[in-house]
Amino acid sequence: MMEASRLERLFKHGATLALVALFAFGAIRYDHFLSLYNVMSVCRTNAMFALVSLGMCFVIMTGGIDLSVGAVAALASVAAAKASPLGVTGGLAAGVAVGFAAGVVNGLLVTRARLLPFITTLVTMLAANGCALLLAGNQSVAVSYTSGFTGIGQGDLGIFPVPALIVAALYALGSLILHRTSAGRSVLATGGGEEASRLMGLRPDATRFAVYAASGALAGLAGVLLAAGSGAGQPTEGVGWELFAIASVVIGGTLLTGGAGSVLATLAGVLLMGTLFTVLNFENGLGVISLSAYWQSVIRGLMLLAVVVLQATVMRRGHRHAT
Repeated sequence: MMEASRLERLFKHGATLALVALFAFGAIRYDHFLSLYNVMSVCRTNAMFALVSLGMCFVIMTGGIDLSVGAVAALASVAAAKASPLGVTGGLAAGVAVGFAAGVVNGLLVTRARLLPFITTLVTMLAANGCALLLAGNQSVAVSYTSGFTGIGQGDLGIFPVPALIVAALYALGSLILHRTSAGRSVLATGGGEEASRLMGLRPDATRFAVYAASGALAGLAGVLLAAGSGAGQPTEGVGWELFAIASVVIGGTLLTGGAGSVLATLAGVLLMGTLFTVLNFENGLGVISLSAYWQSVIRGLMLLAVVVLQATVMRRGHRHAT
């Protein structure tokens, strides 16, 4: 029983502990690792991934999955770029609206048509990819630099990047919703068991619809930041974002089976992944190793595999002790 309890605590706080250890390693090994510029760069670069991971966290806590977030973000970036002459408000509204619409479609297909989330979001991913290429004419779409739109992706408020502040606010809101509201309790109850949640008087279909709509809107916002930060709508971006999000959520301790999870631990998972790749870049700079960007996918996959194995071990031992 004691061993299972230790494993559960390690699984719950593992991302945070690993993040602290990685920062300590970087601070000792590299001269400018903890410089304000580097830390803020990590926060700005990973803001888009943090947003899609936040939506994914709530979806997975209900026992679902959303494979469409990367493609939806790419489509939203094109829509935001085309609306960027209208300024921040116009670009933001266009991108988030596109993402929200995709999330609503996912939610309706899952809750009304009773399609499996994997199949539903896979279809949405393919459709969003095609729509992004059609809308963009199979090329990047330049944003307006005179309307102030790029400020949402490239701007700073004091020393803090605007994208990082947006992420901080939304994660704080997400944590508040999860732990302090009936909606958050409904998310966890739905993931724990649909029939049980119905007997408790909850509405699991409404909850699932809401989390898919929210996931789409957050992916749309990530697309807005992509367009504003890079200066163009990118119809071919977003490839692998869904895997980054799933890995971050699972590394943060959220169960793939649903019913348990943490918003703030998901953020720790995002930062852990981003910081790890920053460390690899520093190592490349020292000439100690020479890894291409393609190795990021390999490392991401190995990390996800390790955490899933740990997750399965914890659940198996917990079940063994319970029986």
